[in-house]
Amino acid sequence: MNTRRCERCGEHLRARHSHRARFCSTRCRVASHRAAKADAVPDELRTRDRWVRHSATKVPLTTAGTAASSTDPRTWTTYEQASASSTGVGLGFVLDGDGVACLDLDHALNADGTPKPWAADILRRAGATYVEVSRSGEGLHVFGYADVRQGRRIRRGGGYAVEVYGDGRFVAITGRRFRGAPSTLADISAVTAALTA
Repeated sequence: MNTRRCERCGEHLRARHSHRARFCSTRCRVASHRAAKADAVPDELRTRDRWVRHSATKVPLTTAGTAASSTDPRTWTTYEQASASSTGVGLGFVLDGDGVACLDLDHALNADGTPKPWAADILRRAGATYVEVSRSGEGLHVFGYADVRQGRRIRRGGGYAVEVYGDGRFVAITGRRFRGAPSTLADISAVTAALTA
């Protein structure tokens, strides 16, 4: 008898499972991966009822599949409801001007996953705050506390851009924490002020 068990539900893995199998079913595998991502997302974001789903083209959606809006709270929901939904391809968090801000660093990573020098400088200045890898695998989202009323997209030489937002936007959340970044938010107001000056 096979003594290996599913890492999610504890059921015995059957003979039909590969010797490398960790889960008894696709349902358990997906649930486990969702739970791992949830553990990475800071409580400061999860406890706010500002979650949406999004399409492959990053259009915000309600859990019912209709259009959501980054400025209409009636189209947002809880983290639990959004993460349980299969609508679209992923989760989105809405920034509504309450002091949570995001720096979206496009094309911030080298092919080996290390940050490019300009991105490393922003990460150093942001300090110990939640940072995740974007859906493309090439960018970073740096979350923290800052008073950003007017969002901006700042183009820099070398083909990269930094977006600074705190209101009226949603961010496609991956839960792929970058290199041991903490699952908490810190004050990033100094770096947001420097970037938007």
